[in-house]
Amino acid sequence: MSEVSVVALDSVPDIELPNGSFSRMLVTAKRAAGTTASLGYSVFRPGTELTSVAHDTEEFAYVASGSGRLKLDDRDVEFRAGDALHIPAGVWHAVVNDGDEDVVMIFGFPHPDYPPTERR
Repeated sequence: MSEVSVVALDSVPDIELPNGSFSRMLVTAKRAAGTTASLGYSVFRPGTELTSVAHDTEEFAYVASGSGRLKLDDRDVEFRAGDALHIPAGVWHAVVNDGDEDVVMIFGFPHPDYPPTERR
């Protein structure tokens, strides 16, 4: 029989990001045995601009609050609360919060943990 895993947000340590922003990898193979996908939670503080990354897998995200943009190599893609994002594998992107409130984003990968990622 399969087990249901419950992972409390406050039980997972922060992955520190610039400007007081952070991510937490909530559902991973370490916390949910047998999973083939992962789920995370991020808070991007106003004024945050991350360095570009490209993942080996596609990424899905839901913007729970705030607004900002994804900085791509050739353009910017704006997002706001209520938007869902799909970022294909290998696409260079950086989250930018140029608003005046936190951006809260829930994200996931078809990978049992944070996938292999290149950084610029």
